[in-house]
Amino acid sequence: MTHDGHEHDHDHGHDHGHEPHEPLVVEDEAGNIEGQIRVAALQALLVARNLVAPQEVRREIERIEAPGVHLGAKIVARAWTDAAYKARLLDNGKSAAAELGIGVGEAQLIVVENDEATHNLVCCTLCSCYPRSILGQPPAWYISKAYRARVVREPRAVLKEFGLELPVAMRVVVHDSNADMRYLVLPQRPEGTQAMDEAALAELVTRDCMIGVAVLPAA
Repeated sequence: MTHDGHEHDHDHGHDHGHEPHEPLVVEDEAGNIEGQIRVAALQALLVARNLVAPQEVRREIERIEAPGVHLGAKIVARAWTDAAYKARLLDNGKSAAAELGIGVGEAQLIVVENDEATHNLVCCTLCSCYPRSILGQPPAWYISKAYRARVVREPRAVLKEFGLELPVAMRVVVHDSNADMRYLVLPQRPEGTQAMDEAALAELVTRDCMIGVAVLPAA
């Protein structure tokens, strides 16, 4: 495992023993409810003191949540169908996204490609850095303490809890996002999709496969 560049390379084929660990709560419901109560109380206080208007809060929420998985899926589908575009995407993710009219608000977007030998997995160990401009809001489990703490220590165990068991020989690389850098996984194109056009391919791409906790099944 290397900490330079915020990448953690787990190319060994075992987990870290059988020590008890904090379970990965997929949707982290309790944390969400507590957070929602706090947010609602803070919003009510700001509105009551005329510091913000209710419509301002609503507009900002809509602005943040406007991007969705479809933008990331569009990028992936283009890379699957255009080798030259894929090369540019892997070289400069932000610039390549702009070619499709997709603005990446984050400082830098690094795209990492899955292949037969390597599986990439994205996290943010410090907080919840995530490519919101192309994937929208992160899922609750992504920002949960359990995921952030465990994914760099035992990525294979975490992936198994998502239903993904990788071959022992496959290298697992964990990419740790930060305030200046976001990661997007370019998943392998599913077998049996040779006849599908770009729009149809984009429909296959999921949020989880672009984070790296899932892979796409054959068509």
